Amino acid sequence: MKRESNELWPHTNQIVECTLVLFLLLGQLRKLTQKRPAGRAGRCPEHGFTLLELIVTTAILSILVGAAFPLVRITIYREREHELREALWMIRDGIDRYKDAADRGGFQIKVGSEGYPPDLETLVNGVDSGGKKLKFLRRIPVDPMTKKAEWGMRSVQDDKDSESWGGQNVFDVYSKSDQTALDGTKYKDW
Repeated sequence: MKRESNELWPHTNQIVECTLVLFLLLGQLRKLTQKRPAGRAGRCPEHGFTLLELIVTTAILSILVGAAFPLVRITIYREREHELREALWMIRDGIDRYKDAADRGGFQIKVGSEGYPPDLETLVNGVDSGGKKLKFLRRIPVDPMTKKAEWGMRSVQDDKDSESWGGQNVFDVYSKSDQTALDGTKYKDW
């Protein structure tokens, strides 16, 4: 998914606009407060900004940039959380489609698997169904929180909150990240 450069820095335009307005105001202020030398009525005053004007501008810019960083950090976390939700939905949808095909008798399943895939690679590699290959995922998505294509898995036989996989089948997946989401929940509980 291609992103524009301003997507992660949504307030960049406002900061640039504020900076330009600030420079224009400082220029106008300088013109108003500048004394015209006597006897040189037709000449232009010297061009440029004074050191004080540059220090004030730098201080205001520092405040604006400092205020933008927390917003940028939250925006990045929101984007990663959105990617995590998409990845979890994609894997869970593949598991559900595998289960539906197994329940309809589209292919043979192992006894005791309850119709769920034995692992995530089976969703990518597919299963033979009457001479055709049924695939349920193009690839195993990367967990945006851990930056790895490794997911915690639960089988039907495992407890709901179990963090160790029994290995019988894949009933559900979760992130292996121990971080807390912006809403206060743990990513592994999604």
